[in-house]
Amino acid sequence: MTNGEEPRFTVEEVEDVAAPRRARVDDIPEPPETPAEKLERKRDYLEGFLAEKPQGVSAGEPGGETYEAVIDALREIFDPEIPVNIYDLGLIYGVDVTADGHATVTMTLTTPHCPVAESMPGEVELRVGAVPGVREAEVNLVWDPPWDPQKMSDEAKLELGML
Repeated sequence: MTNGEEPRFTVEEVEDVAAPRRARVDDIPEPPETPAEKLERKRDYLEGFLAEKPQGVSAGEPGGETYEAVIDALREIFDPEIPVNIYDLGLIYGVDVTADGHATVTMTLTTPHCPVAESMPGEVELRVGAVPGVREAEVNLVWDPPWDPQKMSDEAKLELGML
């Protein structure tokens, strides 16, 4: 060392080091539960987590009673050409529910030449208007951004064999 400093570490030379003990299958402790029990516990946890509603959310906000009822109503409307509901198909771009019960749905169709272009917005308006807590329903049909298959939920893609 230079400048009179003391060494920061020491070196110890040894002749031999004992090899670490090898792990053995019989050293593994028994699991406290079977794999089936563990899966059931996880399933129960997930169901409870998904069933939990956000605290302090107004009825018209995501997670609120009216908003979720509107989403459920949209999930009951199916595209006649594709066996998937319009919400999971990605045709719904937005849902807005005000405190006084005015629901606005912004949606598109798979193509402007869709055979249900004239009837689908009317059906959406009727179904959303029938939801308890909705005083008035309005549907805005937009073409920008255009719909594409990437807007579909994973459930819809699975249903159509795209996953």
